[in-house]
Amino acid sequence: MVKGKRSALVAVGLGLALSLAACGDDDSNGSGTDSGGGGGGGGGDVGKIGVILPDTESSVRWESADRPAITAACEEAGVECDIQNAEGDAERMTQIADTMIGDGVTVLAIVNLDSASGAAIQEKAAAAGVATIDYDRLTLGGSAEYYVSFDNVVVGELQGQGLADCLGDKKANIVYLNGSPTDNNATLFAQGAHNVLDEMKNYTVVGEQAVPEWDNEEAAVIFEQLYTAADGKVDGVLAANDGLGGAAISILERAGQAGKVPVTGQDATVEGLQNILAGTQCMSVYKSATQEANALAEVAIALASGEEAETTGTTEDSESGREVPSILLEPQAITADNVGDVIADGGQKYEDVCSGEYEQMCADAGIQP
Repeated sequence: MVKGKRSALVAVGLGLALSLAACGDDDSNGSGTDSGGGGGGGGGDVGKIGVILPDTESSVRWESADRPAITAACEEAGVECDIQNAEGDAERMTQIADTMIGDGVTVLAIVNLDSASGAAIQEKAAAAGVATIDYDRLTLGGSAEYYVSFDNVVVGELQGQGLADCLGDKKANIVYLNGSPTDNNATLFAQGAHNVLDEMKNYTVVGEQAVPEWDNEEAAVIFEQLYTAADGKVDGVLAANDGLGGAAISILERAGQAGKVPVTGQDATVEGLQNILAGTQCMSVYKSATQEANALAEVAIALASGEEAETTGTTEDSESGREVPSILLEPQAITADNVGDVIADGGQKYEDVCSGEYEQMCADAGIQP
């Protein structure tokens, strides 16, 4: 999917030295507006940037990681940013976009809830002379000038290899619990996982299903059905993120199999890291919100200034065939051996991960305050 050279953006050559600290008037319910603008310099020349996050249910990352990271990036760059959350409602996202366009944003970045509604928003923006960016998810059939994300096929490959490492060379039955069918990223995660696991002939897929809207409660129901259909003969679970992984673990706990059946994840959430420490989750994938927010800010400022942004290559829009200029960052696999990396990088706080019963687990893993 990705063409061209990938530059080492993990080392951040973006020219913004930004922290993950939450800033401004952050709305605790995730639906409010953040406006950054007093630090850094040069923001007055680029106008206002609008950012619409997708929801508060599919992953805690959007409000706990992305919002504060984007806020910090905007404030450091001295750019006014309006950050809102669509709360899982495509109509609400459209309304927010309409309002932002009417309020005079010069650049609009969205994490689409589905490609059709995302493409319609981008079409409206283009008609109003507003440049658009796909943030984290590519809008198929859309018209975004740039796509900023992590390499999502690699995310899936890390998950597939992580599960294989936990299972070893034995014969094993695998269940795939994939993300939402309306999320192009979920397709890429599954593609990457299959790239790795399909080559390993000792593994048999005994169930695979997508979870609509990444709904964790529905994921538990779906996994229980898949587990029952396999007569409980499930040796590994390829779960697309930590929320889905946690849903699978809840069913495995009822069956007395939690910790015996390796489960993957993604986003390195507090729950996911705690499950890894407890031994009920095999691995997660860490995607630094700071790096992604920095990249978004750099691209948005370039667009608003009428300049071209530095990219790592292009990503093919499978619906239109268009090659979308892209900035793709490198994700990191997280296991029990390197949970501390996420905390050291600022992705999670020690006091959140290592609280209560997990304090000793952190100490045993060499993680210190």
